[in-house]
Amino acid sequence: MALTSALALSLAAAIAGVGFLTSEATASSHTAPVADVAASSSAPSASPSPSPSPPAFSPSPAPASPSPTATEPSTEPTEAGAAPTVGTSQVVAPAALGTTATAPANAESSRVGALFTGTVSAGNHSCTASVLHSTTKNLVLTAAHCVSATPDGLLFAPGYRDGKTPYGSWRITKVYTTSGWSQGADPDQDFAILQTAPNGSTNVEDAVGANTLGLDAPFTDVVRLYGYPDSSEVPLLCTNATTRQDTYQRQIDCPSYSGGTSGGPFIDTDTNQVIGLIGGYQQGGDSDDTSYSAYFDHTIGTLYQQAVADSSS
Repeated sequence: MALTSALALSLAAAIAGVGFLTSEATASSHTAPVADVAASSSAPSASPSPSPSPPAFSPSPAPASPSPTATEPSTEPTEAGAAPTVGTSQVVAPAALGTTATAPANAESSRVGALFTGTVSAGNHSCTASVLHSTTKNLVLTAAHCVSATPDGLLFAPGYRDGKTPYGSWRITKVYTTSGWSQGADPDQDFAILQTAPNGSTNVEDAVGANTLGLDAPFTDVVRLYGYPDSSEVPLLCTNATTRQDTYQRQIDCPSYSGGTSGGPFIDTDTNQVIGLIGGYQQGGDSDDTSYSAYFDHTIGTLYQQAVADSSS
C-alpha cells in the first residue's frame, strides 16, 4: 500500500538529525519515534496559498546525468533549486495513464533509489528515496515516516536493481524534518531531507544528477510516480494525473504501489521537478492502488533552505 504524507503550509521549518524507520506496508506499521527538531512550523491555514519560493541555489545538476526538461506549463510551480539542464526526457512512460510497469533504466530513474539499513542486499530495502538538487550536491528526499532517531547504518543506493548498485551507495549522516512532524507526526509534513556523506570523493548528485524541488504545483498535474515495493528488486513507474484529496494532500491512482514505495517521488511531466512523494495521509495510503503526498509549498521550501545551509557549513 502506498504510504503518503501531506505537508502543512507554514513558514517556520525545523530540522533535526534523525534516522531510518520502516517501509510503506501498512499505516499502522510505520509508527515510530522521530527526534526533536530545532524550530517549529506554524499551523496550516484553511487552504494552501502560493508563497514566494526560497532563493534559488544556482549550480546546475551534474553534466554526467542532466535532469530532463520539457515545455513550460501554463501554470508553473515555484522552483526551490536551480533549473535542470535543458534536454529531452529519456523516460519511457507506460502505454496508458494509470498503468504500472517496471521503470526503464535511464537518467531519471537512476536518481531514484532504495534505502537500506546495514547492508545493501536483495530483500533488505525498505523505503524509496530520490536525489534532490542543491548547491551542496549531497541531499536526498524521502518520507518522514521512513526515518527515526538516528541515521546509523542507513544507506541510499540510487538506481538499485536486482541486488546491484550500478552507481554505488551513500551513507546517510543527518535527517531533516519539521517540528510539525517530529512533535506531532503531522501527515501534512510527512517529508524528510537526508544529508549524505561522499562516497570516496564523489557526492551523490555528481554521480547520478538530481531532481529540482518544485513548490506550489497545481493539484491536477500529471506526474511520473516511482517506488520500490518490498517484494521487488526493481523500481516501478506509473504516469497519471493527480487530484486533491484534502487541503494539503495530493492523490494519485496507480496500481501495485505496495509496502516499500513510501518516499517515492512525484515527478511533474511538464517541469520534471519533484512536487510530492508517497507519504502523508495513511502514511501513503491503505490501498496498493491509491497513493498520497503532502502538498509541497513554502514549508518544505524552508526545510530545504535549512538543509542546504547546514550542509554547506
